[in-house]
Amino acid sequence: MKIVDKINKALDDDRCFWSFEYFPPKTQQGVMNLYDRIERMCKLGPLFIDVTWRWGGRSSDLTLELCSNSQTVYGVEANMHMTCTNTNFGLIKEALEKAKDQGVQNVLALRGDLPDGTVEFDPSVGEFKYATDLVRYIRNTYGDYFCIAVAGYPEGCQGPEDVDRDIQYLKEKQDAGADIVVTQLFYDVDNFMAWVAKCRQAGITMPILPGIMPIQNYGGFKRMTELCRIGVPQEIWDRLEPIKDDDQAIKDYGIEVAVDMINKMKAGGVRGFHFYTINLERSTRLVLEKLNFVPAVSEVRPLPWNPSLSEKRAGENVRPIFWRNHARSYIKRTELWDEFPNGRWGDARSPAYGELIHGVQVRLPADQALRKWGTPESVGDVTSIFVRYCQGKLDSLPWSDTQLQAESSAIQDRLAQINGAGFLTINSQPSCNGAPSSDKVHGWGPSNGFVYKKAYLEFFVSPANMQALLRRLATAPTATYYAVNKAGELFTNCVEDSPNAVTWGVFPGKEILQPTIVERVSFLAWKDEAFDFWNAWSKVYAEESPASALLKGICSDWYLMNIVENNFQSHPESIFELFDGLGSQPTN
Repeated sequence: MKIVDKINKALDDDRCFWSFEYFPPKTQQGVMNLYDRIERMCKLGPLFIDVTWRWGGRSSDLTLELCSNSQTVYGVEANMHMTCTNTNFGLIKEALEKAKDQGVQNVLALRGDLPDGTVEFDPSVGEFKYATDLVRYIRNTYGDYFCIAVAGYPEGCQGPEDVDRDIQYLKEKQDAGADIVVTQLFYDVDNFMAWVAKCRQAGITMPILPGIMPIQNYGGFKRMTELCRIGVPQEIWDRLEPIKDDDQAIKDYGIEVAVDMINKMKAGGVRGFHFYTINLERSTRLVLEKLNFVPAVSEVRPLPWNPSLSEKRAGENVRPIFWRNHARSYIKRTELWDEFPNGRWGDARSPAYGELIHGVQVRLPADQALRKWGTPESVGDVTSIFVRYCQGKLDSLPWSDTQLQAESSAIQDRLAQINGAGFLTINSQPSCNGAPSSDKVHGWGPSNGFVYKKAYLEFFVSPANMQALLRRLATAPTATYYAVNKAGELFTNCVEDSPNAVTWGVFPGKEILQPTIVERVSFLAWKDEAFDFWNAWSKVYAEESPASALLKGICSDWYLMNIVENNFQSHPESIFELFDGLGSQPTN
């Protein structure tokens, strides 16, 4: 979808919206970390994200890859930067064709930075002289397929003396086919508002999104504002001077400045705000929280998981629950499917999952993993790590890059209790009996609907504890389970292989949606991945170390098990009563 259409819809609704900019990291580990960050920040409800561009080698390919994956995996519209300095029609067309093939429909057209070693721009070099030429080429070649964004400079591209000339250039970009303006970062709101008024007087009608960059540190802020020739109100310098050596105080003040700027612009009628994140999360998140910019549930969660924007997956509205924390893996393993579940997932054996070609890996560098999880030498040590995660004292596990989901906060104490008893949970959801679809914790889908969930637990368990739990489950008529070890030995009380919906919603004028399921084929496909995380974790330690041997032993001997309490009207903690008195004593 073109982001200009989403922007105009938000403006028609008089609703504030925001977007995030990222740049391609230089290392593979940095790329993986950025994907994790994008996934987390998508929960903040950005209208779109954009990714910067640099011609040549891996960088330009990575820009497109980040845009495409963000749309396909995380369901957020992506805006791809494209520069035209020192390039030609052939290179531009090739890049745009690749973008179109991968469903990227939004481009930020820029002239680009000067080549290394160049002091002044030479318009005689290359087939595109200015960004306007690139805008015109895209519009003439591709019609209305692409939404074209362009840059605006409230303080002039090269300085204040350029402001009026730059407004003229901006009008030329609009006339050539541009749709929206994203401005360079700034800190003088009065100057920005005056510049917007000048743009409107010049006939520029495009939506204008102000660029916001929260201050992160004194030295970087000083260098950046000098390099970009950005004016900074003296009040900001006066506040920064006494705290310039205190990075945390600088960050906190940077958040305060951004909040004040946005409130002032909002009072002046501005509704959209573009954050230059520099691949950081905290400041942007805190700014949005302090502004109470919380998007409507239906805007962020049309389903309990982020729907893909891939055209091929347009009708997909059902997924197995097992990959809830591993969307990238699920997308990769199903990318060759011709059809996707759409609410009528009949025979679950028909789709074949692709192989996990590259295996799994712990997302942290070894030194960070050691600091976070320590060096476990006993099952009790491993249990303690899981308990601390459930208590919120750890923010990740090998199976989950983020803290417990908000919906699990209501069962947090019970989760910690069963983990302490040796049932090591990696996925869970509490029951829910008819919560409004607008509910901030459980809600999803269209307005005025109601959502339902069955209680679900997924965990690793030792053979002895599993046998004790199976005996308990034999007397629980409404609970169903699957348990499997790495070798594929399966235990279940499900007499059929048909899917079991564990989440569904009822909405006015629509058939019942059942977007999350549990079923055998998907569970067996997931189990190899789940067990491989034990081996990936073991590689943090020396090959022959006790910690490595311990984790490999759990991988080879224990079972992966899931339980569904099908009585969704029962007490939310009823599923935990199955574990009372089982396993070891809870760990504090």
